[in-house]
Amino acid sequence: MPERFEVAMPDGVRLNVEVTGPTDAQVTAVLLHGWTLDGRAWHRQVDALTAAPVDGAVRVVAYDARGHGRSSCMALPTATLAQLGDDLATLIDTVAPTGPVLLVGHSMGGMTIMEYAHRHPTHFAARTAGLVFVSTTAEGHAHTVYGLSPRIARLIRLAETTGAGVLARCGSWRAPRALLNALRPSIRWMLFGDRCESSDLRLVTSAVARASLRSIGGFRASIGAQHRLDTLAALAHLPAAALVGDRDRLTPPPCAESIAAALPATELTVCPGAGHMLMMERPDEVNAALTAVLRRVLGETPSRGLGATPAASGA
Repeated sequence: MPERFEVAMPDGVRLNVEVTGPTDAQVTAVLLHGWTLDGRAWHRQVDALTAAPVDGAVRVVAYDARGHGRSSCMALPTATLAQLGDDLATLIDTVAPTGPVLLVGHSMGGMTIMEYAHRHPTHFAARTAGLVFVSTTAEGHAHTVYGLSPRIARLIRLAETTGAGVLARCGSWRAPRALLNALRPSIRWMLFGDRCESSDLRLVTSAVARASLRSIGGFRASIGAQHRLDTLAALAHLPAAALVGDRDRLTPPPCAESIAAALPATELTVCPGAGHMLMMERPDEVNAALTAVLRRVLGETPSRGLGATPAASGA
């Protein structure tokens, strides 16, 4: 059973953290979820890492970002990727004060890792041993067209940005579940590809219901504006993987391709028919990528993934 506790940030925000695995593990894997989600998004990866052939060598940390899940809400000026990068540095010092760390980020979580590397380069270099980027970007909304024409995408982005500004001023309130249930078809279209398990859609909807309106609206500006390709280029020595679905409407394949170009040794996996929620839609591929990077961190010869089948396509 995971151990659950809270970690206090310097500004008083308390992050909900769940840890699985031995305290003396060789490597700590820190899993960072996406915008409006929470740590439960990684449940298939936590299960797989716990039951992996490298069991005992890895400790798994999954946490809820400020304003998300069971973590407390925050002041609006701290609803930024820069603050999330600072939070990650503090969290690592608290829950994994020694030993190498494998950072695994989905969407906003991947951007948080990049911000941590940018803002805390010495700390990052001393602790980080491997990277896995899932459905994320280093270029803000540069490639985000929602699977639509650029003209329509610009109109949607304008409406989204305006709406985000309104939501950001709503404090710690949560979206009514009745409203979210009515929006399930839209959530399914935006986040998933060709296939979607009903249990996954329920989990995502539940996560959005837990996120404060301030976090849903407040983080939008820095997510759209971030550009960290130069930061990534300095990390080319690290074992890394990047995965993306070819039906991803939020961070489409060009986002992962630019990450792989900045990190030439990165294993790039493109999953046909998958959308933005790869850890749910394609757990085998995500677990295999995690295993491969983990084994490189441990200095072992790569072998089969965590009960996974080979990735659908790669480059």
